[in-house]
Amino acid sequence: MSETQATLPATAKQLAYARKIAELQNVVLPWEIQQDRRALSQWIDTQRSMPRVRDTRPSSKQVAFAERIARIRRRAVPDECFRDRSMMSRWIDSNKP
Repeated sequence: MSETQATLPATAKQLAYARKIAELQNVVLPWEIQQDRRALSQWIDTQRSMPRVRDTRPSSKQVAFAERIARIRRRAVPDECFRDRSMMSRWIDSNKP
């Protein structure tokens, strides 16, 4: 049996799940791995066992709300708030109209 016959293509469901994991973990899903069902399954298992990377930046909704408050209050949102979700939350709470 040749290697091409032994290699099964990844399923659409498997690819969709792997892409979702790659997006959430902020990692690259290698093209070669996407071509082989077993390799993709191993990649998924490895990524699931890794600790999740958490994005600490504020959400776009938080930023928009803070900027609206800043316009009402006629003050600027501090730059450091744009780098940390919890700082942005505290700034919003302390400046709500």
